[in-house]
Amino acid sequence: MPYLLPDDDVVAIIDTPPPPATSISPDGRTLLLVAYESHPPIALLARPFRKLAGVRVDPVLRGRQRTLRLTGLTLVDVASGEHRAVPLPEDACVSVPSWSPDSTRFAFTLERTDGIGVWLGDAASATAREIPGLTVSDTLTGGQLGGTGPVRWSRDSASLLALAVPKPSPALPTESIEPYVDETSGTSTQMATFQDLLASPADAALFEVLATTQLIRVDAATYAGTPLGEPGAISSVEESPDGRHLLVEQLRTPYSYRVPFAYFARTIAVWSTDGRVEHTVTELPVRNEVPRQGVPTGARQVQWEENSPASLLWVEALDGGDPTTQADYRDRVLRLDAPFDTEPAEALRTQHRCLGWWTLDQPGQLLVVEHDRDRRWRTTWQVELADAARNRVLFDLSADEAYADPGSPLPRTHPDGRQTVRQDGSALYLRGEGASPTGDRPFLDRLDLSTGETVRLHHSPPDALEPVVTVLSGGDLLVRRESRTEPGALVVVSPGGRRTLTSYADPHPQLTGMTKQLRSHQRPDGVALSGVLHLPPGHDPARDGRLPLVIWAYPLDYGSAGTAGQVRGSDQGFTRLRALDPVWFVLRGYAVLTDATMPVVGDPETMNDTYLEQVGAAAKAHIDALDDEGLIDRTRVVVGVPVVVPGLGQIVGRARLDQIDGGVEMGPGGEQDDGKVGMARADFAKQRLALFAAGIARSGAYNRTLTPFGFQTERRSFWEAPHVYDALSAFRVADRITTPLLLVHGAADNNPGTFPVQSERLYQAIQGNGGTARLVMLPHESHGYLARESVLHVLAEQFAWADRWAGA
Repeated sequence: MPYLLPDDDVVAIIDTPPPPATSISPDGRTLLLVAYESHPPIALLARPFRKLAGVRVDPVLRGRQRTLRLTGLTLVDVASGEHRAVPLPEDACVSVPSWSPDSTRFAFTLERTDGIGVWLGDAASATAREIPGLTVSDTLTGGQLGGTGPVRWSRDSASLLALAVPKPSPALPTESIEPYVDETSGTSTQMATFQDLLASPADAALFEVLATTQLIRVDAATYAGTPLGEPGAISSVEESPDGRHLLVEQLRTPYSYRVPFAYFARTIAVWSTDGRVEHTVTELPVRNEVPRQGVPTGARQVQWEENSPASLLWVEALDGGDPTTQADYRDRVLRLDAPFDTEPAEALRTQHRCLGWWTLDQPGQLLVVEHDRDRRWRTTWQVELADAARNRVLFDLSADEAYADPGSPLPRTHPDGRQTVRQDGSALYLRGEGASPTGDRPFLDRLDLSTGETVRLHHSPPDALEPVVTVLSGGDLLVRRESRTEPGALVVVSPGGRRTLTSYADPHPQLTGMTKQLRSHQRPDGVALSGVLHLPPGHDPARDGRLPLVIWAYPLDYGSAGTAGQVRGSDQGFTRLRALDPVWFVLRGYAVLTDATMPVVGDPETMNDTYLEQVGAAAKAHIDALDDEGLIDRTRVVVGVPVVVPGLGQIVGRARLDQIDGGVEMGPGGEQDDGKVGMARADFAKQRLALFAAGIARSGAYNRTLTPFGFQTERRSFWEAPHVYDALSAFRVADRITTPLLLVHGAADNNPGTFPVQSERLYQAIQGNGGTARLVMLPHESHGYLARESVLHVLAEQFAWADRWAGA
């Protein structure tokens, strides 16, 4: 069928350009605004690509598949507020720029018809020009939306390190038709169900061509390029702080057919600045047997120590990478100094898994973060690499804790290229969400490491959201302000007042009068719940009566009832309608409860044993509370999730429980006496409660036996807990799903747990058992939906489905 369109008011909002993305120069004096299309045409996604080693590659570009269009760059002078557009070719498609450490230049890629070019911009003149003759590949690095990318600045800002397509460019192997063959014998591997893997020797040959690059150093003043080393499948390169060495990571053959390229065999080596191998740090084998929720053995997180001329730091597991193995220490941090001719020295051991570190300004000092998987606990240490006796705990709290979260350090890039925490002497800056019982109030704190004193420098007012972007030169703050009626603006906050740098018009003034409230209530077991309730503009319950409700939720798990009940989110921000946002239903006369919490609380090893009861009780509690206030008509409730999670299909399947007489007795393994698994529990059946009139399920997983080695945070395999996998699989009770269900899925979904077949098979099961469902498969879309045609069609389908089953 052709694509559908919703009403004109919805189309107009979708077509309104979004606020640009923002990149700030390291010295804080200049902003780069990056304009982009929220929803490019479906033709962009339909461009041919190849699925190779876990990535999707455009063979014409010799880079990653493009799913977004970044279309323009504008420089903003922070001091004066002056805006200057950077001239670019018509219909340009660029990447997020990368600033030079000295803040004078910025580099970005720009697509050509024959590949990906590199441009250099000048902040003083607001101009940019292409580096002639340079074509790069981002097959292994990504980079259109930031990150490492195929181009990196040298520490001294004088040159660029670029991963160029080799010259002459090798021809692409012709695509062959051949059977897929694999074999296993005696080897246990329980990796996730990855998609887009290599499937044949022809795939491997094509991947090698598209992944192979030549490292080139490009002079930023003259654009002269110097090749370094030999071409190879280089996945990362980083210059040492003193500029005398390069840390290069390179994939090795043979490539694996079981895992994405991030797990391929690789060599990590130190090169000289002219491309000679000075030292091989490690040669890692293919990592296709990583323990569930574990880490690979061998060196990981290999990186330069930022405050040393040329010292390497990395982590190695002491427990085989297996979190279920008993061990006094799980990880150790190793250090190796130039000239790299000695054995690495152990700098630190962590009792729990090392997640990484921030570098402090003081040489040899780090903030190291470790995570206790069993307790769901996170500890941050202030570490002295030269004197372990001085190491001390800085923060120690539950990983689920929101109210007491101290925030994260602000980063800083120094003019000499070092990347550390932003500090003022011995004090550092901490930026946090500021969760509280009344909603988020973002903050910026100054923590003095020598005294332990914390001073709050900025706190969002109660009637707005003002997260801090960065600390500017001179101590001024750059904040992003928004409120219920203010769409959002970048504002400079100083002791002398405030100054607006950017502001944007309201894209949908018809929502100005919308009621928006943070609501809190309790589940029968005492766990606190929350959500943000939206009511149509001008709605008066006494005058207008009860409304149909759309409830939008994503169940999450927690280690304790206390942290599960903490409020996360706010009702003080501006509601900017995005394509897949449920608040659209307000424009059609519905009440909408967004961010409706449905926590699953318990022992991490077994919490999913009561998943259905907990999520179902939360859903009922949300509905009960709004019904008791006289706001909603509980017979007209539509449930939806941004991406369907395990079990929610089961809740939808229970919507017509009045068809069941009496309770259902459960066997010792969670199985019913009649052998049918995953049916409604007795408490729901006895209540004879129809929770939902309809369901909207997007990009879901409905048969958990297809992800048998764990899902979400489930730690057990299917063979260890078959009753859980069955109970959380809507497919198993498709014969009892009587609530009308709209299934939407991207036909090219590459998420590991949500193969498109999940929606196709559930639809066929419901169809075969006489249920009511509608299946929408979106061409060329992946896990989320991007193309203009796709998102408009989804909105039209959702409106029609909700009105059909829950409308007035």
